[in-house]
Amino acid sequence: MALLPHRGYGGAVASLQARVPSALRGVRPLDVRIAAGVTAVQIGWTAAASSHHARSSCWWTSACHAPTHLTLAAVALLTLGPVALLFRRVHPRAVLVVVFAVTLLYVALGYLQGPNYASLAAAVVTVVMAGDRTAAVITLVVAWLLFLWLPDALGNAGPPTPLAALAIAAWMLVLIAAAEALRGRHDRAVHARRAREQESRRRASEERLRIARELHDVLAHSISLINVQSGVALHLIEEQPQQARIALAAINEASAEALREVRSVLSVLRGTGEEPPRAPTAGLARLDELVSGASAAGVTVALEVQGDQRPLPASVDLAAFRIVQESLTNIVRHAGAGTATVQLTYAERELKLQIDDDGRGAGAYGPRGIGTGNGIAGMRERATALGGELDAGAGEAGGFRVRARFPLGGGR
Repeated sequence: MALLPHRGYGGAVASLQARVPSALRGVRPLDVRIAAGVTAVQIGWTAAASSHHARSSCWWTSACHAPTHLTLAAVALLTLGPVALLFRRVHPRAVLVVVFAVTLLYVALGYLQGPNYASLAAAVVTVVMAGDRTAAVITLVVAWLLFLWLPDALGNAGPPTPLAALAIAAWMLVLIAAAEALRGRHDRAVHARRAREQESRRRASEERLRIARELHDVLAHSISLINVQSGVALHLIEEQPQQARIALAAINEASAEALREVRSVLSVLRGTGEEPPRAPTAGLARLDELVSGASAAGVTVALEVQGDQRPLPASVDLAAFRIVQESLTNIVRHAGAGTATVQLTYAERELKLQIDDDGRGAGAYGPRGIGTGNGIAGMRERATALGGELDAGAGEAGGFRVRARFPLGGGR
């Protein structure tokens, strides 16, 4: 026997797989189990009936002649139908035709009847589940006509009794109903799986949007401070080096904070195994950092807190922090303001934010007015997503004002 070449084992397996018919590649373990079960039922039950040689082999007829004993040809026919079921998933109609023809030949040869219809029932159920009800119904009608009257025409048995004909018709209706029930159950399972997949994709999309928003807020705020402070440092480095040193220190702190927050946001994308963030998570507890950062950029910011401070839902806490952060970033970058006020109000059932500045007003945010950039649109989306609202526009005494409200869902 020739040996396989060195590359041989993997190549031989690949060659063997390439020669396997495409229909066999669609065979699943469930199909094998069904075919094996139907084979055992058809051969085992028929062999048991043959040993008794009873009239039960043609119970539906008015007269019964001795059936042919079980032979190798009969066993082959009882096996051929279940074997065809292996391909039921790939070619359901063709399998139904083959099984019907095998069953018809078995009946025409006058062999013992009974469980030999199991493979035909399985083929009919498969066709119904594939959505071809018409083919299944036509097959059952033709089977009802041929399998009841063909034995009489061939002299293997007498004509069927009326009661037996009705009973067999009822069993066929039960078979169709059971097949429809299985198809409905399968369709519901498929629908549920697709719904779960769509929900998973929706959540993934929302998570990507959340990460993008977080990155926008973190980078826009920090880079704006770095830009302002670097301009101050360049302007003062020759004449007032000490003030330039202060600006460079603020740049260093802002860049370090930006890196920490970016790592924290991107850790979501890296899965498990990452170290927990060392910096505290973003929230209203860190408002002092925002105020000091804006002050270092040349804007005097006053922080006013009204009401009893208390823990907030994490989503509200983060959204409120990001709105203040984005507002102060806009003030530093666009407003040309000297002073700003951040007012935080803890009401019984809601949290209110108000950020005012004395800058150039809505015109500082673009020729078409407010709402044309991503920053304010992002703030509004954050508030709306939590059932709140946000307004942004000119202040009552000039400058610019941002107002936001978040419902807290109940009292304290």
